[in-house]
Amino acid sequence: MAASRGIGAATARSLAARGAHVLLVGRTVGGLEETEEAIYRAGGTATIAPLDLADGDSIGRLAAALGERWGKLDLLVLNAAMLGTLTPVPSIDAKEFSRLLTLNVGANQALIAAFDPWLRQSAHPRVAAITSSVGQEPRAYWGAYGASKAALETLALAYADEMAGLGDLRVAIVDPGATATAMRKDAFPGEDETKLKSPSVVGEAIADLLASDFETGTRIRVSG
Repeated sequence: MAASRGIGAATARSLAARGAHVLLVGRTVGGLEETEEAIYRAGGTATIAPLDLADGDSIGRLAAALGERWGKLDLLVLNAAMLGTLTPVPSIDAKEFSRLLTLNVGANQALIAAFDPWLRQSAHPRVAAITSSVGQEPRAYWGAYGASKAALETLALAYADEMAGLGDLRVAIVDPGATATAMRKDAFPGEDETKLKSPSVVGEAIADLLASDFETGTRIRVSG
């Protein structure tokens, strides 16, 4: 999972606290190392893999290395995302929109494609795709980001449908709701963060979900 900060880092810590060996992915080496250190201090284990998630070839090499070392993948969290500029649809910058779709949709599809063989080797594989309310409820100025989340949901649920009957792979869609993250701060500058839930609350909710026997296609919105 992308785990250098925010919800990704919090989810990694929560999963590690439950005994998972967590693979931490992202471009920011310092952030990955901070997450790894926090996990080790709490008695867990993790491996960091610095890479650009927009680079599909790097994802493929990572999956090959994981398969060679562990032979399976039990959990996959699809949370790679950027916010982009909040702007009217006619004003969306084409180059930025392409970058946003490459990361928010393309990178997550590449993760599914690369890790699918190793998920199939797990007895009870679980996948969580992190979305936003604007993926289902369009909002002015959020067209680019909302479109990417709607696409991610469709992608993840189509994968779930394809895997039905081929094993116990299950996919869930998670909407974190209003959470005190750097992305949220960029979207709502000046907002009182004390009124928002912390990333740790979302991380715990995701870890609890992945440890449960949920039905594929389950959608949750994290309260708190």
